[in-house]
Amino acid sequence: MNEQAGRRARGGGGAARRAERSAVHFETARFIERNIPNLEILNEEALELIERNAETVLAEIGVNFVENPGALELWRAAGADVQGERVRIPRGLARQLCATAPNRIVQHARNPERTVEIGGRSLVLAPVYGPPFVRDASGGRRYATMADFNNFVKLGYMSKWLHHSGGTVCEPTDVPVNKRHLDMLFAHMTLSDKPYMGSVTEPSRAADSVEMSKILFGAEFVGQNTVMTSLININSPMTFDGIMMGALEVYAKAGQACIISPFIVGGAMAPVSVAGTLTQVLAEVLAGVAYSQLVRKGAPVIFGAFVTSIDMNSGAPTFGTPEASHITYGAGQLARRLGLPYRSAGAFCGSKLPDAQAAYESANSLNMGLLSGVNFMLHACGWLEGGLVSSYEKFVMDADQLGILHRLAAGVQVDEEAQAMDAIREVGPSGHYLGCAHTQANFKDAFWRTDLLDYKPFETWEEEGARDTVALASERVKKLLADYQKPAIDPAVEEALAEYVAQKKAGMADAFL
Repeated sequence: MNEQAGRRARGGGGAARRAERSAVHFETARFIERNIPNLEILNEEALELIERNAETVLAEIGVNFVENPGALELWRAAGADVQGERVRIPRGLARQLCATAPNRIVQHARNPERTVEIGGRSLVLAPVYGPPFVRDASGGRRYATMADFNNFVKLGYMSKWLHHSGGTVCEPTDVPVNKRHLDMLFAHMTLSDKPYMGSVTEPSRAADSVEMSKILFGAEFVGQNTVMTSLININSPMTFDGIMMGALEVYAKAGQACIISPFIVGGAMAPVSVAGTLTQVLAEVLAGVAYSQLVRKGAPVIFGAFVTSIDMNSGAPTFGTPEASHITYGAGQLARRLGLPYRSAGAFCGSKLPDAQAAYESANSLNMGLLSGVNFMLHACGWLEGGLVSSYEKFVMDADQLGILHRLAAGVQVDEEAQAMDAIREVGPSGHYLGCAHTQANFKDAFWRTDLLDYKPFETWEEEGARDTVALASERVKKLLADYQKPAIDPAVEEALAEYVAQKKAGMADAFL
């Protein structure tokens, strides 16, 4: 940020406070703190076996760090055996390096009320990430545009149960590849005040993410706090490419959080067995997290596991399967034994439409994430067609269901009010509870309530047009976008961000590859 922009940013506090007082506030639930146990699917013997096998993979087979001579030098200096681009890590070294990573990450939002904590018993929910296509009831399936991207950021901001604005909620194909990250970041920073993710498609784009965050939060604040979480995928099996690792290096040096996430399609990019896949996942995560600590000791990182299996007839990925659940539960146990925050699960489905298949598969995947101890759930809403499509209708359908996760995670209350003994005495045999004092005192928040699904009598439903869930979701999309009001932001900061974007775009030719 230049000096003039800096003066504008420092001088805009009064205007920002006035805008804040006049802004319309929308309710957003606090990130989840679980009051229920995690599902522990692996016993101690199985966990120790997988950990021992992962160390064998690192020491005897090794991992590739491609097109990244700097990484090879860091590994060599740390005591690894480096031959060409293959890095073999002695037993215990990766685990020793991982020990300096924090077990809980505070990601600050520009609105402090939206700040989240990732780790421990928490669960932070973020929307779909990465699809090049979008779908809605009126326009069908089409390539995503920047207008779609802005709409999804607005829907995320308006969704009560989402804690995070996410990253590439869809890939805006009408903006050059080398410039779209600037527009996407600007949208997250100005159209929402929830936490957001940085760009990872090229190290210079990660650097832009850091610089724009410094404009938004102030350079000193960013230097001392985590304001971004970014997704670093490993090219499974066991390959760390220079582009993703370059982005990781930028973020680690800046103290910003990275999700180190193998991209697992069982049967294609990992073994068909659960134990074999968990071994590979752990080996890849150990190597990736350890490397982040070589770049900067104490850099915040998250143990990631994107898990699906393959349909052996078509070759397409499958979702909501029991095998994926077993792997996700097991990976959660391995992450907790390492003392690292855990990312996995989402509203995954392979369906082409927001239909029964999408609902079944997504419900299986969401509940799996809750019970496996996930701390950061990317793709929590909007995912369709194996991740190729961001669906408007499914976004609000999933976002509504995330409220159930909040209620399940709260557990069962057994205080005096919850025991309801006075109500049982008041009603007695053969009575009903509709009018009793306990019901009257608690009915407003006794049960989770949907903002979308229809529970009206048949006659009312038919009179209102016999609408199915997709039709109801389409109406809700329209309502949320119509009700959207931009959150307050210091005008000088927004101007400085816009100026940064304009200058960066003007300094390079368009590239669409």
